[in-house]
Amino acid sequence: MGIENIRPMADEVAGLMAARFGGLRRGHYADLESMMRKRGGALPRRLRREARLLVQADRVVGHPKLARQCDFQKLEHAHKALTHYLRPLGQVARFRGGVIGTVASVIMSLLLLGALVLWLMTQRGLL
Repeated sequence: MGIENIRPMADEVAGLMAARFGGLRRGHYADLESMMRKRGGALPRRLRREARLLVQADRVVGHPKLARQCDFQKLEHAHKALTHYLRPLGQVARFRGGVIGTVASVIMSLLLLGALVLWLMTQRGLL
């Protein structure tokens, strides 16, 4: 574990947060700091502290002397805890959830359309 591993760890956590909680347009990239501002409240309190630790380390990566002062064991633990929390909802589950949401939306629209047609038919005396 070294200074060069801090940025990829922060990027991985930011990507997992964007995939799980949303808040990022398709094709755009967000760093961990902006994801924490947008969706940090969705994390449990204990993991928010871990994410803040990773954000702080990501800020000082550009300063080699400051970056060497980071506690790499704490950063490794924070990364493991965050990825362990954010990973279980995989791509298949997100895809399945999206399909179920779309199908539910179409069914609800058809029910509303059917109700509207029945109402119009009763108003015109066809039923």
